[in-house]
Amino acid sequence: MTPPLTPAIAEQLRRVLVNAHAPYSGVHVAAAVEGVDGRLHLGVNVENAAYPQGVCAEASAISDMVTHGGRAIRRVYLASNLPGFIWPCGGCRQKIFEFAEPGCEVVSVTAEGEEERHTIEELLPLGFRLAPR
Repeated sequence: MTPPLTPAIAEQLRRVLVNAHAPYSGVHVAAAVEGVDGRLHLGVNVENAAYPQGVCAEASAISDMVTHGGRAIRRVYLASNLPGFIWPCGGCRQKIFEFAEPGCEVVSVTAEGEEERHTIEELLPLGFRLAPR
């Protein structure tokens, strides 16, 4: 059984969520990518007037992981200022898939602390990799 979302991770997501730069949509998203080494990498969305040149929170967190030498994802956590659960866009699903260990979970958490989990294979059933892992 997968461990529940820890209060510490939920708090980190809430803490960085306010740093999202979303002047156009008003939608703030925070992501935490857990590498296979157990390290947590955080990211937020950064919108840009030259749409679609912004950066999704998931891509931001993956970039932080890679910058710090990580190459494989065990789990991804997401939070936003919207009601209900949120899920990665198609481009981020592919980004996650390319680094994901088999069975990598994507965990969405609401402001009320509810969580829902899906594997990346469920979210992107026919994902592909060009480079072998």
